[in-house]
Amino acid sequence: MSRFVQKNKYNNSFSLTRSTRSRVQHILKKYKEQQMGNIHFEDRSRHLRDLPLLSTDFNSWLQLSDWDRLHRAFTDIQTYWSMLERKRKQLEKEQNVQRMATSLLQSIKHIQLDLRDLMSQVSSQMKVVRSSWVRPTPAAALQNPQRSSRTVWESRVEGYIILRDLDLYLTKLARDFLLLASKTHL
Repeated sequence: MSRFVQKNKYNNSFSLTRSTRSRVQHILKKYKEQQMGNIHFEDRSRHLRDLPLLSTDFNSWLQLSDWDRLHRAFTDIQTYWSMLERKRKQLEKEQNVQRMATSLLQSIKHIQLDLRDLMSQVSSQMKVVRSSWVRPTPAAALQNPQRSSRTVWESRVEGYIILRDLDLYLTKLARDFLLLASKTHL
């Protein structure tokens, strides 16, 4: 595959990442308003251990091979997709009880479709970088049992954290695609 084609693929992934991030920011506002009761709700002190790390040492980041960078992106996107799937199903159950607006659920589905498209693009890019790549097993987030002892508020905060961290993660992912595109000299 020519370097020009590969660079275009990275640029396409960059564009999809940016548009997905824009959707995530929009749904995060809607989620904060509908689920948290305050569009200005912020809580940076809480984290979920099942989500990918957002902080990266700059030198380590620069030293990553293209394949390692893409593999990490694939598994991280898969984790976010799985967490959103679990949260979406939970919201569907609540919707039946509380008559919640379906637009929130539809927005989550749209983000999941974008993430699925990103996974597909990253997968194809990985195959180019290393032709012997084998698809990894599903992310651990899919296999984690749902914790049922949480309060409604804790569950809502969890949804907020997933969307908040996904927004930050997509910024990081966009940088990865820019770096990968810049490494493919014409």
